[in-house]
Amino acid sequence: MTTSTIESHESAHELGNSDLKLKDIIKSLPRECFEQNRRKAWTKVLLSVSMVCLGYFSLIIAPWFLLPLAWIFTGTALTGFFVIGHDCAHRSFAKRRWVNDLVGHLIMMPLIYPFHSWRIQHNYHHAHTNKLDEDNAWQPISTTLYESCGKIKQWGFKAFLRYRLWWIGSIIHCGVLHFNWSLFQKKDQASVKFSVAVVVLFAAIAFPILIATTGIWGFVKFWLLPWLVYHFWMSTFTLVHHTAPDVPFVAESKWNQAIAQLNGTVHCDYPSWVEILCHDINVHVPHHISTAIPSYNLRMAYGSIKENWQTYLHDECRFSFSLMKRITDQCHLYRADSGYQSFKDYFAGR
Repeated sequence: MTTSTIESHESAHELGNSDLKLKDIIKSLPRECFEQNRRKAWTKVLLSVSMVCLGYFSLIIAPWFLLPLAWIFTGTALTGFFVIGHDCAHRSFAKRRWVNDLVGHLIMMPLIYPFHSWRIQHNYHHAHTNKLDEDNAWQPISTTLYESCGKIKQWGFKAFLRYRLWWIGSIIHCGVLHFNWSLFQKKDQASVKFSVAVVVLFAAIAFPILIATTGIWGFVKFWLLPWLVYHFWMSTFTLVHHTAPDVPFVAESKWNQAIAQLNGTVHCDYPSWVEILCHDINVHVPHHISTAIPSYNLRMAYGSIKENWQTYLHDECRFSFSLMKRITDQCHLYRADSGYQSFKDYFAGR
């Protein structure tokens, strides 16, 4: 770990002792940031549905050599479905709960993503953002955990982190956490079971029909590969939002909610077409200040946050494979006292 990384890590810990409260930041935001606009919300739905339909039309007519571009476009447009479901989960899509739940289930259904399972666990992430051993979105692997694992699991950790496999992270996360209702409190299990039943029923009907009409290749072409592109973006957004060599995960005794949301959430700019199709989910700091801010107001809120709280914000970055290489090269294991450590440095120090 470099000296600058350690200094940044220690500086963030010092910020964690600040008396700043999340309510102070929320009060500084323009009231317009929290206003729900039915026209804007449903325009987002119309845009996503139109772009997904365009994507599937392109898969039908595209010659074989253009299929990769069509898969990338369609999968990215499907990610817009998730972002709308994301608003529904935070009740910022519509004022009526039943509308949020209905749209959330319908829009996440083709993604095979159980709405209530994700909603409940994602809210836990917001309550414990970058809290060591608590945050459930992308918790770093501690050296203690790594050393306590067997050889096979250690190999799995190394393969996942060193060989650029971050893009399957959300698939593993969903499969392990979102279909197991025993992980939830009893009061939530009925809702989780319902959401799991919805996506299982969708898959049980849609997949056989797709295979019967287009064959196994049609299933791969029209569902599997766009779905993998969607998970590439899901995994990438989640990783980049809260992971950098100088972004700390802080023990509960030192954790400050306001600082965690400001300094532990990274703003990353993506190509404009990705930001449009994904409804500005990359403008993520305001969303962590208040989940009540709809996606179409995130840029307005971020402008206010930069104006009033710039000192606390992490440096912005721009998406590139060099950025992903830097994260996946350095952010391997984690020590509470010094931050991230690469496997190379870990084994060199043993």
